[in-house]
Amino acid sequence: MVCSKCEKKLAQLACPDKWKEGSKNAGSSRDTSGKNKSIGKKKASARYNPYANGCKICKQPIHQTGGGIYCHGCAYKKGVCSMCGVQVLDTTYYKQSAK
Repeated sequence: MVCSKCEKKLAQLACPDKWKEGSKNAGSSRDTSGKNKSIGKKKASARYNPYANGCKICKQPIHQTGGGIYCHGCAYKKGVCSMCGVQVLDTTYYKQSAK
């Protein structure tokens, strides 16, 4: 569950440009094609860490691009946005097994 403000964050594409001649990612001055990639510098801070952010309630890892606060299950149970925590639904009359 995501509120209307956070829907904009979810709509972003990872690669908005198609690979073709004349696009932004077609060629650059720092083109490293033809070089050995394993010898180059590696940044430890740029690595993906799946356990970095977890749900506030159940501590389950969150795989959301915008940096979520709650997992989808806990966000639905509480009726809040999973990214910012704003109340989206009124779940007082819902028959849920775990609240």
